[in-house]
Amino acid sequence: MKQPIGSYPHVLVRDDGRAVVSQAGSVLLVETVRKIGLDQAISAALTPWRKPRAVHDPGKMLVDLALAVALGGDCLADVAMLRAEPGVFGPVASDPTVSRLIGTLAASGEKALTAIRVARSEVCKRVWELAGERAPDAGRQVTVDLDGVLVVAHSDKQDAAPTWKKTYGHHPLMGFVDHGPGGTGEPVAAHLRPGNAGSNTAADHITVTRLALAQLPKKYRQGRRTLIRCDSAGGTHEFVAWLAQRGRWLSYSVGMVITEAIHQHVLKIPASAWTPAVESDGEIRDGSWVAELTGDLLDSWPQGIRLIVRKERPHPGAQLRITDADGMRITCFATNTLNQPIAQLELRHQLRARAEDRIRAARATGLRNLPLHDTAQNQLWLEIVQIALDLLAWMPVLALTGQPRLWEPRRLRLRLFSAAGQLVTNGRRRFLRLARHWPWTREITDALARLAPLPNPG
Repeated sequence: MKQPIGSYPHVLVRDDGRAVVSQAGSVLLVETVRKIGLDQAISAALTPWRKPRAVHDPGKMLVDLALAVALGGDCLADVAMLRAEPGVFGPVASDPTVSRLIGTLAASGEKALTAIRVARSEVCKRVWELAGERAPDAGRQVTVDLDGVLVVAHSDKQDAAPTWKKTYGHHPLMGFVDHGPGGTGEPVAAHLRPGNAGSNTAADHITVTRLALAQLPKKYRQGRRTLIRCDSAGGTHEFVAWLAQRGRWLSYSVGMVITEAIHQHVLKIPASAWTPAVESDGEIRDGSWVAELTGDLLDSWPQGIRLIVRKERPHPGAQLRITDADGMRITCFATNTLNQPIAQLELRHQLRARAEDRIRAARATGLRNLPLHDTAQNQLWLEIVQIALDLLAWMPVLALTGQPRLWEPRRLRLRLFSAAGQLVTNGRRRFLRLARHWPWTREITDALARLAPLPNPG
């Protein structure tokens, strides 16, 4: 009797397998693309860039790149993963053809970017309509979070520069729609900037907000149905004045830097004016209080602004800052929302931290590095990354329920997209047989069953 060697079974490997599909679970993304009409919308938008007698459609190539990024790719050459499975992804262009397309679109500048963004906006509207009560606008208000991302460059690239964290690369500013506690989020804007771009540059915040608003359905651009949230980087007079401009009808919740004037006002707040802060479940947050600042402190800010400050006991080992008071950590934000308790407004602002989850997902989906050299090409790469993130957000909204809807990209790839399958042709129809023993096969089949009855795009 032979004794086993090591902890794992010894398997003999052969290369003569037939009709075996790797990444078979990615059929979820393919079916989502088909149901929401993303491929048709991008193809129609990029019609001016399709050459006569071209074999491959530019829109199909761009969606192929987005699918490759959604599955874990981080460069143009990773589209080869799709090319190896024509039974699932159809014909996929060669690497030189894809590279030429990126060069052509990048040379067109804003014209190509605008075409892609308009197509994404149309598809976003359709997805939200299909999602119904699960859409991010189900509460009759859309929340857009703005935040910066540091992308390290490991080689010399155009506009790469030293960053405030002593690294070298780029500093994009992005906007994400928050899907709330029952979902994740989707990108609506990405503005590529040099690594030395300021965190609190008002012009960049205005640019990204404009891009984000253009992606939303038109009905959310009025009536204060859109909430703009950001950290203290957006707490500048110019940006807040732009948000509060007459006729813009935006709600905002913007973090503020603790200045000396704010610090002195906090010291004068009587103990009776402090209100206990609350948790997301409605319970009182231990060791945390909020209060509203008034008086001449608001004279230089737009009319209707409310300045709310929070003090809390620092976590064990946390080092206090010079702007903290009486051993308490002090933070502050501004909002124009009236007739709501300040504790609820403070909780709403604290939920802005969900943007950090969106940034982590973006880093895991093509934003770990910018693979191209020219700034115009890397801005186009950011659009591809956004399409990939769109798919990773829209598919769970339409097809997943419960805890799987909250899974981030890495977990989706590990549990759903990496499932193996066998492609079988029977009666002129193709069937994809997923591995029965895979623990999450039922999640995949149930999700496909939810996508099936959705109406096909017109």
